[in-house]
Amino acid sequence: MRQTIQQHRVVVLGAGYTGATAAGRLARRLRGEDVSITLVNAEADFVERVRMHQLAVGQPLRPRPFDEMFAGTGVELRLGRVTGIDVDRRTVTVTGADGASDLEYDTLVYALGSAWNTQGVPGTTEHAHEIAGRDGALRLRDRLAALAPGSPVTVVGGGLTGVEAATELAETRPDLDVSLIARAGLGDWLSPKGARHLRKVFTTLRITTHEHTTVTAVHADRVTTTEGDIPAAVTIWTTGFAVHPIARATTLETGDTGQITVDATMRSLSHPDVYAIGDAALVTGPGDKPLRMSCASGVPTAWQAADAIAARLTGSKLPTISARYFNQCISLGRKEGLIQYVTADDRAVNAALTGRLAALYKELVCKGAAWGVANPTIGLPVRRRRVTAERARVGVPAA
Repeated sequence: MRQTIQQHRVVVLGAGYTGATAAGRLARRLRGEDVSITLVNAEADFVERVRMHQLAVGQPLRPRPFDEMFAGTGVELRLGRVTGIDVDRRTVTVTGADGASDLEYDTLVYALGSAWNTQGVPGTTEHAHEIAGRDGALRLRDRLAALAPGSPVTVVGGGLTGVEAATELAETRPDLDVSLIARAGLGDWLSPKGARHLRKVFTTLRITTHEHTTVTAVHADRVTTTEGDIPAAVTIWTTGFAVHPIARATTLETGDTGQITVDATMRSLSHPDVYAIGDAALVTGPGDKPLRMSCASGVPTAWQAADAIAARLTGSKLPTISARYFNQCISLGRKEGLIQYVTADDRAVNAALTGRLAALYKELVCKGAAWGVANPTIGLPVRRRRVTAERARVGVPAA
């Protein structure tokens, strides 16, 4: 007769691409009578972060409620914001509509992700807009809708997010005067073919580019740069991401960026009952380079963590999922796109797909990413394994 075990409590913090994927994948790997899976998130539906530039310019996005996404899986959604973590007591403080309460866990999956990075530039918090999350994108949408024709809008940041924001806005609102400020050259990380196409699209959309320019201050009506002032009725700030600060407030080991240091299975180096995934994790990829903060990096870490947790709880062989890059998918409005093929460690090669076909490719990638959250085993058959009594005991981390 099988020994009766105490249910193992898994708590997943954050329901972005990585957290939602990890929760759903765990639910399909383990038996519900052995494990409880609680997903903590501030919102009741899934946010497609890769589409925030579309939301900001007024395009409607399909709602994706979690109660539909996780129907029949056993994943329990806990609405609220994570306001405290005690990794020594194994508790998480969640603040919701009814106030604050503590959740106890046996295994914690930390997937709180990242937000915009102001880089400490004066005036950014007060005067700039961000599109790292839905709230920011909606505020920007309302502000853009109120702009008169001819108003100057300045995008700060020449990376993927900045390029997508500038082109989406210029295509949707050709009546606005859109400019982009890049600290380096426009598309300098791309192959020659990719960079040429990017410049061609910018020219077609009449986007003014300020290259090799650094912003030193943001004001209500302009930005100050190393090359002088640039008018800006609206400033959109896209200069990278910063991780949620709560991990640094715990005894978890973190790197200089505030990301949690993990091993190859995404398990914390300092606390073996904690796993970190996505932007929250400091993960070494090909070429011994840290993985960049992105959906492309994060989803494989969610797969790895979920499968490793399941393996340790069931006494199975630990899996290994190699995180590597294949391409960078860039939307340049709804009609143009750029697929830059890269090496495993994310360096551009002399191959790129451009134009309408690239736009369709990027759209399929976005749809596939959302589909993957609802289908975290990629549609393959699953077998829910039993948790062993020894490994399910509270307070005993698996080997």
